[in-house]
Parts: sequence; C-alpha cells; structure tokens
Amino acid sequence: MQQGLTEEKIAALDTYQESDAFTAQEKIALRFAELMAMSHHAIDDNFFRALRAQFTDAQIVELGMMIGQYIGFGRLVMVLDLERPACTL
Repeated sequence: MQQGLTEEKIAALDTYQESDAFTAQEKIALRFAELMAMSHHAIDDNFFRALRAQFTDAQIVELGMMIGQYIGFGRLVMVLDLERPACTL
C-alpha cells in the first residue's frame, strides 16, 4: 500500500483498462505485464510507441525485467508445486 496500491485499485484490476482508478501510465504498464504473461507476440511497434509515450527507454527495460522476474517466479512456483492453499479468513 505504501507505493500507491489502494483498495480501489486492487478491486479494479480486472477492469483496469476502463477504470478511472489508474493513470494512463499505470494502464500501459499493466497492459505490458498482461501481454508479457499471456501474448508476448502481440507486443509490436505500435505498443512500444504507446509505452514510450509514458516511459523512457530505461524505464521500459526496468519494467520489462521486473515483469519477467515475476512471471518466472510464478512459473517456478507452479512447476515445483510450491503453491499452498490460501488460508481462510
């Protein structure tokens, strides 16, 4: 929560593209993460133009590296069957 992740943003993640809870920069970063995880071949020159409208090249590299790390960690957790059932509240 310290980095600006509010309850409103958490609740709006499924509809982030239409949500007013996210800035244009946050929306394109979320789209980048979504495409990297699910459809990386769809990341084309037009998408990079949209990214560059919001981020510097250095920021795009940093964002891409972080996205890649999280995707990799998630896949490793699944491959090693490390996922534990969530506790009930």
